[in-house]
Amino acid sequence: MKGKNIWVLSLVSFFTDMGTYMVTPLIPIILSTSGPLIIGIIDGLSESLASVLKFYSGNRSDRQKNRKNIAIVGYGLSGLGRLVLILSSSWIGVFIWKLVDRTGKGIRTAPRDALISESGGKNKQGRVFGIHQMMDMLGAALGIGAAIVILQIVGNQNIKAVFLYSVVPITIGWLLLFGVKESINHLNKPSKNLQFKWELLDSNIKKLLVVVLLFTIVNSSNSFLLLRVADLGFSNQSVLLMYLLFHLTASSLSYLSGAFSDKYGRRGILTAGYALYGIVYIGFAVVHSATNLVILFILYGLYSALTKGVEKALVVELSSPDAKGTALGFYAMVSGIGFFPASLLTGWLWQQFGAATSFTINGVIAITAALLLTRTLKRVENKSM
Repeated sequence: MKGKNIWVLSLVSFFTDMGTYMVTPLIPIILSTSGPLIIGIIDGLSESLASVLKFYSGNRSDRQKNRKNIAIVGYGLSGLGRLVLILSSSWIGVFIWKLVDRTGKGIRTAPRDALISESGGKNKQGRVFGIHQMMDMLGAALGIGAAIVILQIVGNQNIKAVFLYSVVPITIGWLLLFGVKESINHLNKPSKNLQFKWELLDSNIKKLLVVVLLFTIVNSSNSFLLLRVADLGFSNQSVLLMYLLFHLTASSLSYLSGAFSDKYGRRGILTAGYALYGIVYIGFAVVHSATNLVILFILYGLYSALTKGVEKALVVELSSPDAKGTALGFYAMVSGIGFFPASLLTGWLWQQFGAATSFTINGVIAITAALLLTRTLKRVENKSM
């Protein structure tokens, strides 16, 4: 494992997510009067746009000899987008910020993930992605903690102050990115005109991407979970504390999940993660007490640890060495393309029939998908071993 790169990239994500999650859990509070459908539209459209850009930037990073420069542009754009949020005073301003922020994420994600993959050997992909996911989630947790402290100091309603302070860790993360070293193998390889066509993908990757797409259709925005907490009458600090718990859980378990998948295979872990997502959503349909909310957010953190890094590790295993960026871009696009209909459907169901119905339907579909897709994942993993 090329230790320096994975840790520098992980620190970049640590500080970036710290700045991002000083802001993200506060957005549903700002938009609470706009209704769940508006939240679904904002989150869904912005994430779907990002998913398309992830694919393009991943392919471009394979054709060019420098993945780092593309990542620098993406991280920088997300930082500049923060100015829009600081100056905004309505949901339209939040929407513009979200589009700019997710555009930056769309540009940077696949090249960064390819750099992470190149930091680990063939049998350590779960570990390197687990380290990155661990630091990513830890940064998010500290960002939420920082937001809680700032609100305690400046007042519970002075949310704009949190937005302003969030610029600091994002800037640190962007500057750290300049310390990343490009893989020698990638720099020395001849430039290729790698076409991005579905027909050219390995059949095993196609099967995995179909699995991911089916699950993503019910994998709606985390904003709905936070809105649910606020809807039950809990304070802004409680909303932040619940989200903090989720990220701490995911951070503490991500490396273990990745290492376990390296040793014992990825199928069982992914299937368990998908099923757990469904169970958690059904739980959110009936939850009322703070104790049960704590349990659900811990389980949601476990779901994240079981799936996020493990999926990427499996994509890398199934891709050719000179097309990692393209494969990861395809994965990112497919995993995000269903996000808009998922968030739109969740928001519409909530607005028309209530939160309980919305969460129950999502949960049942997720569990059904996990059961139906176990065989497909088994075939994919068996052929990749």
